Amino acid sequence: MMPLAQNEAAAGPAPRVSGPVDPAYRQIRDLVYNVSGIYQLEEKLYLLGEACARRMKEVGVAAPRDYWETLTAVASQESELRNLLNEITIGETCLFRSQPQIDALRRVIVPEFLGQTGRQAVKKLRLWSAGCSTGEEAYTLAMSMLEESEGPLKNWGVEIVATDLNDRSVETAQAGIYGDYALRNTADHFKRKYFVPVGGGKFQVRPEVRNIVWFSRLNLKEDSAISGVEGVDVIFCCNVLIYFDGPSKSRVVERFFNNLNLGGYFFLGPSESLFRLNDRFHLVHFPGTVGYWKPARKSGKP
Repeated sequence: MMPLAQNEAAAGPAPRVSGPVDPAYRQIRDLVYNVSGIYQLEEKLYLLGEACARRMKEVGVAAPRDYWETLTAVASQESELRNLLNEITIGETCLFRSQPQIDALRRVIVPEFLGQTGRQAVKKLRLWSAGCSTGEEAYTLAMSMLEESEGPLKNWGVEIVATDLNDRSVETAQAGIYGDYALRNTADHFKRKYFVPVGGGKFQVRPEVRNIVWFSRLNLKEDSAISGVEGVDVIFCCNVLIYFDGPSKSRVVERFFNNLNLGGYFFLGPSESLFRLNDRFHLVHFPGTVGYWKPARKSGKP
């Protein structure tokens, strides 16, 4: 998930709305924040206005105040708010976007899990791509774990849970069809093994990859929704929390901590950290990246 209102580069610069900001946009901004945790900066409200304008055209209203009333009307509140969230969040990513994180998972974390008696007894591995956008990260994890299943993870069950706030992104992810831009970091080995051409320069992820990934819409602001994704070994939440304010970040990270199994790992984007957000995780350095570890016991990681 990537909020459009704070990422002009992802979709190109939008025209700035001249003149004073209509007060209704501030009310809409606060509503979006209360529901999703995404905060639109004052200087970016013109982009929120652009997203609202697209929805206003669809629902047939001309004034921001009328659209606010549509958003808060009992009959249409949930559906129209979801439509607006789809407009203000967009996905911009690719497969194998963060190779150091994948290397850390395959070369350090998986071998560590394999050496733990408790995990050997269960032989299951559950990963969560939180804010999966259009599915590239989730499929990267799935393909990487399928590679490991031919060796160290043989006879292990692997499940990838992938969630995002944007309905359209989830639909795209479920289809698993990508072009050259999304595949720009994908090695030929993975293209040949895990994709099939579908015409028009597009490639679809093979069924054996899609079968271990479960996509669904999930709002990270909703406690009940997050609590349903429990018993996770590794969480990837990259470039999502940068659009949340401090209190919202802290709440989401605390939920992630609770959902992780003891000894589990948590990864953020390369420009993110948990500094002053959570002191229960232990910072772990890997070659080319860092992650966070949930202590398996009170004494901490040796």
